[in-house]
Amino acid sequence: MFKNIREDIASVFDRDPAARTTFEVLTCYPGLHARIAHRLTNRLWHAGMKWLARFISHLARGLTGIEIHPGATIGRRFFIDHGMGVVIGETAEIGDDVTLYHGVTLGGTSWQEGKRHPTLGNGVVVGAGAKILGPIHIGDGAKIGSNAVVVKDVPAGATAAGIPARVLDEAKKSPGFNAYGLGSDQNDPVAKALHGLIGHSVSVDQRIEHILQQLEKMGVRLEDEQATADKFDPNYLNKIVD
Repeated sequence: MFKNIREDIASVFDRDPAARTTFEVLTCYPGLHARIAHRLTNRLWHAGMKWLARFISHLARGLTGIEIHPGATIGRRFFIDHGMGVVIGETAEIGDDVTLYHGVTLGGTSWQEGKRHPTLGNGVVVGAGAKILGPIHIGDGAKIGSNAVVVKDVPAGATAAGIPARVLDEAKKSPGFNAYGLGSDQNDPVAKALHGLIGHSVSVDQRIEHILQQLEKMGVRLEDEQATADKFDPNYLNKIVD
């Protein structure tokens, strides 16, 4: 067990440049605390002491903000960065060297017993706020972008982002992943549509502001925005010009 803890501490130093000392990692990293607690609860769960396992898991969630079901299977050198809001379901399976950021959910989509949570291969990285739902498989080395909602398998080495998540183009796999937020270079049609609407709204506001300035130069005094809306009809400018 102590060998595994040493590996976990080493993985923190490998993946978090903010880590400075072993004592700091042992005392101030909730992801490490949650992982240690899960090792205990997982053993109790498989030993048949399921209530005790759930109760200790419940206490660990209160201390760390991370909820890991005792039945979940987790590999070596697992790292949760920041950690708050992470939820890992009962039948989730996580490989070695996996990294999760805060707000990640490995959830189920069915109330039926059996396999209902995702399986993550080795070396998977899941960005902040991402949701991976159902008994799907995320291949080795895959990356899941921030806030993505994944409901289908993701191939090994691929990068998926968006709602619902889509595998990015081959040329964008490496630069496209961002652990904390969607970048402008990601092939997400929903994000592009939102940016387009925002840009159009800004353009319309600028045009309205220009019209109001011209009206003021012509001696028109608009008492408030409602008066502007009431007066601004198709024939109003023609009346002023006449």
